[in-house]
Amino acid sequence: MATMNEIEKKTKDYAAAREVLSLRVQNLHNQIEAAKRTLLPGIKKAVQVASEKKAALSEAIKESPELFDRPRTVVISGIKVGLEKGKGKIEWEDDAQVVKLIEKHFPKQSDMLIKTTKKPLKKSLAQLSVAELKKLGIVVDETGDQVVIKGTDSDVDKLVKAFLKEDENEEVREEAA
Repeated sequence: MATMNEIEKKTKDYAAAREVLSLRVQNLHNQIEAAKRTLLPGIKKAVQVASEKKAALSEAIKESPELFDRPRTVVISGIKVGLEKGKGKIEWEDDAQVVKLIEKHFPKQSDMLIKTTKKPLKKSLAQLSVAELKKLGIVVDETGDQVVIKGTDSDVDKLVKAFLKEDENEEVREEAA
């Protein structure tokens, strides 16, 4: 059995290792942000130029539909260009109203035209007692004491947590192999 002094030392060791990891993750984040600041203006300009070139190409195709009678499309420089039949688009404003009208006018087809979803809500179920959950056939795990090792620092903590979880998953996979 460990003493409180041993727990305190191990906690300090873990905090120090976590701090190194946190600094390295922050450094990575800073380098990514610097790369974004450096490269994003060029990317935005390239997007703008590509958009303008696409608009010009689209206009040229619209002006020359006779070039796309047969075949309707061609591949040039890895880009498929031409004309195709529009797929159309359907829209409505009120789901409930459309469902109501489907049920009224097409009752036999309503199962095919209306999606019905029934699913237990975990957050709401968590408010029930263990006895009530058992009545519903829900198994409740890990309700006893659990070890807590949790950082209390900043947003970088989320990245650190993700890296640590990834490392734990790798260890489990190695043990299973």
